[in-house]
Amino acid sequence: MAMEPQENKDPIFRIADLTKEYRMGEITVSALRGISLDIYPGEFLVILGHSGSGKSTLLNIVGGLDSPTSGSVQYKELLLSSFSEKELTYYRRDHIGFIFQFYNLMPNLTAKENVEMATEISEGPMEPLEALRLVGLAERADHFPSQLSGGEQQRVAIARAIAKRPDILMCDEPTGALDISTGKIVLGVLADVNRRLGTTTIVITHNASIADIADRVIHMRDGSVYKVDVNEHIKSVDEVVW
Repeated sequence: MAMEPQENKDPIFRIADLTKEYRMGEITVSALRGISLDIYPGEFLVILGHSGSGKSTLLNIVGGLDSPTSGSVQYKELLLSSFSEKELTYYRRDHIGFIFQFYNLMPNLTAKENVEMATEISEGPMEPLEALRLVGLAERADHFPSQLSGGEQQRVAIARAIAKRPDILMCDEPTGALDISTGKIVLGVLADVNRRLGTTTIVITHNASIADIADRVIHMRDGSVYKVDVNEHIKSVDEVVW
């Protein structure tokens, strides 16, 4: 079932004329070229594009990991594009859960202890075991990363991200290192978290099949948004094939 019509909601993010340029010697590279986009609370959003399209740069700026060259990003009433590094740190800590292609787990800590790392710096977090239960791994809480499969490690990373009770989950190629069956399990967890907790979920990927489970799909190419699709008939994760 698709999310309620967007016109009935105020955006959680307002992105306007966003650009990002990098200097490489005497050459200026434009990673983002005047992107304007609204993102709505509770939606499952896929940002789709090939490598170099600018999708990771966009995610990093919206997530407070980078700053734009020009343009603005507003989160609720906060103008992120004017934030200092310290303010961005607090923003990331208090509002954002990150999930990356590689799991970034501490190898000498158990699954539960890896999740506890996030809860110790958060206000009002979940119990680590509750977060692991949500991703189907409560029985693996005392296992170390080396004792877990790749998909299980990614689910621990998701548990670590959601344990902070973030407003936004930002996922950078979360299935990129996984085979299709394991990747579908991880996508199922993300979709379930989005549905059960109402967490706005942004997934960037080059895999067009993943777009079928999203509320909306933002297509990027050469640093620009060239098409936005609304999925009227959202597929279940079980129907996705790639």
